[in-house]
Amino acid sequence: MKYAILGQSGLLVSRLAFGAMTFGSGNNPSVYKVDQSGAQQLVDRALDAGINFFDTADGYADGQSEEMLGRLLGTRRKETVIATKAGFRVGPGLVQAGLSRKHLFEACEASLSRLDTDYIDLYIVHKTDPYTPLEETLEALNDLVRQGKVRYIGYSNWPAWQAAQAVTIQRERRWASFINGQLYYSLVGRDIEHETVPFAVRNRVGLTVWSPLAGGFLSGKYTKENLNDDQNRLSGFDFLPHDKEWGFNILDTVREIAGEYGSTPAQVSLAWLLAQPHVSSVLVGSSKLAQLEDNLRAVELQLSAEDVARLEEITRPVSLYPNWFTAMTNDIQTAEALGL
Repeated sequence: MKYAILGQSGLLVSRLAFGAMTFGSGNNPSVYKVDQSGAQQLVDRALDAGINFFDTADGYADGQSEEMLGRLLGTRRKETVIATKAGFRVGPGLVQAGLSRKHLFEACEASLSRLDTDYIDLYIVHKTDPYTPLEETLEALNDLVRQGKVRYIGYSNWPAWQAAQAVTIQRERRWASFINGQLYYSLVGRDIEHETVPFAVRNRVGLTVWSPLAGGFLSGKYTKENLNDDQNRLSGFDFLPHDKEWGFNILDTVREIAGEYGSTPAQVSLAWLLAQPHVSSVLVGSSKLAQLEDNLRAVELQLSAEDVARLEEITRPVSLYPNWFTAMTNDIQTAEALGL
């Protein structure tokens, strides 16, 4: 296993993190489908492979994921970094959702209980909350850190402008600052490169990646013929927008590169993410031990600079305004004088 420091902290995390979203059972069996015995196998194998970073959320299988992960880590809890998240609805009451001070305090206490731990290493706000003042959310997070219930804080699924505003407020008021942004990022979903990546690099916010295989699409197990089969996970949980025809063309190249390395499409897709200097850790979620074994080997795969560039060229997102205008009007004479 390889490791990285997360953002501007001293927190050492494995480059591959284990995502426990599949643990438990519930109203979406295409997602929540790993029982306690299966979860034990997966967690034990992840620990044996050197993974020290485990991710869950209070909204996964109505809290079952947190409960199972807490039991499974057991006496090895202090060897690990646990990240959990809050913000999605967890009950019928109007106040049982969002990022208000009330809900964050109650959600944190509930997560601590389910995880059977005295503290959460990384507490992440799972989504934006347009109904709560940003300052209220940030002060509540700061207070949780000051109380010792949370060690570090992060955000997930926020636009870059809001994360930038938050970090500015946190620094001005000397509150605990975000060290992590957990975002969707894959070969078929490179949207964060427009704004989030420049923000994170400039502010030393460590980026962790969820759904690096685009919901399993980049594993290579789906074809144009079987994509809509009832047994496929994507048939019941396909919410990541991308042009499937374009995606299959990309997979042709991914398979070709995988063949050259004697690897798999999933390993190549993960290795491309691990080759990105702005990525601290990549979450791999598995429902079967064979899937985890395949994903673990990605950390050993070193793609050549040519293959990284080849993948980037065929998946490059269309530049957005004003980014394309900035690039088009860059002063060439100055750039050449600086050797850029």
